[in-house]
Amino acid sequence: MAPRGASDVSRAELSFLPEHFARKDEDDDATFYEPPRMVHHLDEPARTALTSFYTGILPGQARVLDLMSSWVSHLPEMTFQEVSGLGMNAAELEANPVLTARYVQDLNADPVLPFDDASFDACLIALSVQYLTRPSEVFAEIGRVLVSGGVCAVSFSNRCFPTKAVAVWHALDDSGHIGLVTTYLRQADLFEEPVYADLSPHPGRSDPLFVVTAKRNGH
Repeated sequence: MAPRGASDVSRAELSFLPEHFARKDEDDDATFYEPPRMVHHLDEPARTALTSFYTGILPGQARVLDLMSSWVSHLPEMTFQEVSGLGMNAAELEANPVLTARYVQDLNADPVLPFDDASFDACLIALSVQYLTRPSEVFAEIGRVLVSGGVCAVSFSNRCFPTKAVAVWHALDDSGHIGLVTTYLRQADLFEEPVYADLSPHPGRSDPLFVVTAKRNGH
């Protein structure tokens, strides 16, 4: 499906309270993510759809930040100047062959990204946004490290580690998740109006897949 304006879902932005970012498991995230999980979080048709989508939005020789990364980045076979992966598990990052640099960091404990301003042409968050407890700070940081016109792409499905996903994610359906991510981007006040696309390859027979994208504005 072609990208549509996020306003097609809702112009009403969510007002957040601390309890919206509560989780069933509030124990240290580093402990939860310590065991490597070399598993796919999407089925093959949905993974193919995500890679195809990236092909259409990533420029050649791009400097890419794969945020909340793991052992697979779903990137197309393109030449990138840099692919920096920041995630929670060192073994998973080491197993990812496309990464040129690897950083272990818990964004819920420290949302400040270890990069200079305007360091990247694209930031990708695949299948992980539901775990952010400090999204406003993280998306402000994404805007800081992107160049003017750089793209942020946030993809998600209906799978998650349920005890680590935030309460507001559990409370919403697919349309609500689109609106939630759209609100994160809007409230950063650093991006052009977000757009979304339904990339679900075979509705009812394969994993659903949605993506919200926004370009860094020139301010």
